[in-house]
Amino acid sequence: MNQTKLDLESNNPTPAAGAPGAALPGATPEPLRAVPDDALIIVPVRNMVLFPGMIVPITIGRESSIAAAQYAVKAERPVGILMQRKAEVEAPGADDLSSVGSIASILRYVTTPDGTHHIICQGQQRFRVLGYLDGFAFPVARIERLVDADGLNDPEIEARYLRLKERAVEILQLLPQVPQEMVHAVQGVDTPGMLADLVAGYVDIKAPEKQELLEELDLRRRLDRVLDMLVHRIGVLELSRDIDRRTRASLGQREREFLLREQAKTIQKELGEDEGASASDISDLRKLIAEAHMPEEVAKQAGKELKRLERMADGSAEYSMVRTYLDWLVELPWQAPEPDAIDVAQARRVLDADHFGLDQVKKRILEFLAVRKLKPGGHGPILCLVGPPGVGKTSLGQSIARALGRKFVRVSLGGVHDEAEIRGHRRTYIGALPGNIIQALKKAGTRGCVMMLDEIDKLGAGMHGDPSSALLEVLDPEQNNTFRDNYLAVPYDLSQVLFITTANVLDPIAGPLRDRMEVLHLAGYTQEEKREIARRYLVARQLEESGLKPEQLEITDAALATIIRDYTREAGVRSLERQIGAVCRRLAVRIAEGETQTARVDAPELIELLGPAKFENEMALRAGMPGVATGLAWTPVGGDILFIEASRTAGSGRLILTGQLGDVMKESAQAALTLVKSRAATFQLDPSAFEKTDVHIHVPAGAIPKDGPSAGVAMFIALASLFMDRPVRNDVAMTGEISLRGLVLPVGGIKEKVLAALAAGIKRVMLPARNRKDLEEVPPQARQNLDLIFLDDIDEAVRVAIDADPVAPCQ
Repeated sequence: MNQTKLDLESNNPTPAAGAPGAALPGATPEPLRAVPDDALIIVPVRNMVLFPGMIVPITIGRESSIAAAQYAVKAERPVGILMQRKAEVEAPGADDLSSVGSIASILRYVTTPDGTHHIICQGQQRFRVLGYLDGFAFPVARIERLVDADGLNDPEIEARYLRLKERAVEILQLLPQVPQEMVHAVQGVDTPGMLADLVAGYVDIKAPEKQELLEELDLRRRLDRVLDMLVHRIGVLELSRDIDRRTRASLGQREREFLLREQAKTIQKELGEDEGASASDISDLRKLIAEAHMPEEVAKQAGKELKRLERMADGSAEYSMVRTYLDWLVELPWQAPEPDAIDVAQARRVLDADHFGLDQVKKRILEFLAVRKLKPGGHGPILCLVGPPGVGKTSLGQSIARALGRKFVRVSLGGVHDEAEIRGHRRTYIGALPGNIIQALKKAGTRGCVMMLDEIDKLGAGMHGDPSSALLEVLDPEQNNTFRDNYLAVPYDLSQVLFITTANVLDPIAGPLRDRMEVLHLAGYTQEEKREIARRYLVARQLEESGLKPEQLEITDAALATIIRDYTREAGVRSLERQIGAVCRRLAVRIAEGETQTARVDAPELIELLGPAKFENEMALRAGMPGVATGLAWTPVGGDILFIEASRTAGSGRLILTGQLGDVMKESAQAALTLVKSRAATFQLDPSAFEKTDVHIHVPAGAIPKDGPSAGVAMFIALASLFMDRPVRNDVAMTGEISLRGLVLPVGGIKEKVLAALAAGIKRVMLPARNRKDLEEVPPQARQNLDLIFLDDIDEAVRVAIDADPVAPCQ
């Protein structure tokens, strides 16, 4: 249903004698004579029919038509659009014009810069010419207005109306690029005559056929004729679509590409360019495949893809996809690596040179390397280094690679929640790539590399699968020799890769994945270890980063100790290195400005360089107050001290708990209060005092959630101190779970908690007796500087922690 094409009218400045609007012989035209109200200005047109309701542009060229249109616009009069019976007539007379046309209003009159005149008309109503009037510069006629019957009360007309609407929507759906507004317009027509005129006006038929429809005043016959035309057009469109479908099937895309490719080859031969760029690329790829030492299955797949590539056009999307796939195959390391020349003594020297402390971890790594040297073909364990941030997990992996003489690559797993990040995307997706494992191997250039899977505890799971499940195959020595990446779709041997994983905590790691790894715990450093690390590594590194030479800046041990104690609170050394870097940068400014040539930083200068101390010793603030005990806590970033504060007020025996305590910690507080009540006689307390007192236990740092049973001993001591009105020693810290029988039960994180106590200036630490075996993990320096007391029951804790002399009650 195409819009009717309008032919331009030819200019004819002087109407012929006898034509409508022509002057009578011997008479003078009167162009300014007013047109009677009962007459209609006529504008003849060629090869077009305007139906009521249609809006069409018309180009006018005759002087009489221009005058008629200008008069109608000026007088705000409608015009009558009549089609010429013969388009070739330049000055149509009364017999040359159709007798039935459409009354139209001129919506807009436009004159273009080239002098062409256009009017935009909207059809309003049919009319029939009764006779023409003389004496005007343009055709003027008396007319009869023709009115359509409604027809909706006639069942036959209504049936034809509904059928015509269905057919009109059907033909619109067959036509390409039909605006949706057209469909809505057809569906919105509510009268049969208007629908017939709308369809007839836009359907692609000849102008004489449209004129016959315009002259058809019987609504039933008009609907039948429009329906017949639509059925015919629908059949033609369906046949055209079927022919087009069969033609495309017979001459598909491949045949078309083949013909174009053969033509391109012929052109190249005529130009003397027999070997094009594509042939050269194919030859290079074939050579690279032969030199890649691929396994038989992989080489077969590469050859198959290469043959497909030869038959493709260079510019096609599939060509680029296959070429990228072959590039990945030839660039991956397929050849077996050379055997490791492991020197255990050299490995020990490398580890000692790169890391201070971590004796237990170094010992296990040396055992791992020794076994690998004695049994090169064996499947060693996958090492998982677990510890707080900044303790050297990643650098340990680099040291292992250096000790083995292997390349080191790191794959960050933090925030990965898509299985395709591990296994890759299938090649059917646009922009598909292999997974991170294969990409890291390409970067390493060898299958015998050390690959660190960093932050394995930060893996997530979402709607795109579980990446931790995909890692099960990667980290299983019995399966990873045939690892299949979705992009490569061929097996790849990962058995020669030395995998090392890192994590801050073990709990988020899935059980099956954790079962495939041997866990090595890296606890935090003592203050002395941090000072030694700073002296050996951190100061020199930050001096180089700041552009300073060692002789230009000296940081004393006292300054380092002050930075560790007053400006950092961490298990590792990252914050310590940042503070050292800040000191170096501030002094670099002075040296660069010429204020000084060398500098020496001691403890007193740190306030000027770093500002006031960021961390204070809270032990003095807690001294001499009954109801305050110091506990020890484990956090993902190392150990920390935890103060338990208890207070009592007059009340009805309620227990109030604040400080964002978890369920387990709340139960520990209830158990501690019950245990104090049960020991009232032992502590010489009045049992009735508990019924008249509300007890409030608060753990400061209320914005931080806290949970776990290890604060049971500290809560009991705080409550006992409160009711006995005796303070807890401010140099004692404690940890342990309690039972209602007064037993002290073992807890975890002993090493981290002991180091936190040492860093906080604690002198005496009370631990569960059943945790004595964990003392081996505690550094010797911490064991020497702390008085470690092992508890079997709660009575011993009271004797050690609570001062004998009561204090005066606070006013």
